Amino acid sequence: MSEAYAREMFEKALEAIADGQEYLALSYLEQARTMENDPLYLSSKALCVAKVRRSFKEATYLCRDALEIEPKNPVHYLNLGKIYLLAGQKRKALATFRDGLKHGKNAEIVAELEKLGERKPPFFTFLARKHPLNKYSGILLSKIGLR
Repeated sequence: MSEAYAREMFEKALEAIADGQEYLALSYLEQARTMENDPLYLSSKALCVAKVRRSFKEATYLCRDALEIEPKNPVHYLNLGKIYLLAGQKRKALATFRDGLKHGKNAEIVAELEKLGERKPPFFTFLARKHPLNKYSGILLSKIGLR
């Protein structure tokens, strides 16, 4: 009974997330977690905590706990990467998404990586990426279509 109820709450949470109702999804996930200790519920709850409460530290800990229990599930890496993006940590998000792809093909991870895009190498390789010559020459060449 409790496993079926937890699964039902999880399904409702996924529907709420798809509808953009993270507050409702968080309450469903908390109910599911009280019934069953599934790492998928934990990492999904972590993502909702990051979106709703903006508590990125707590969300990161929750998602890492799910990864310790189930380290080969790419969904946990997807959720952790999204948490890093919400926290403004793009480099960590990219690394996490790439780690997730090592554990299995996930269309959502691939979509996130494509959305973030790859950076082109600096125009002047002997200068730092942040150097003004690299920055403005890259912008100029992109605008005229040569890059």
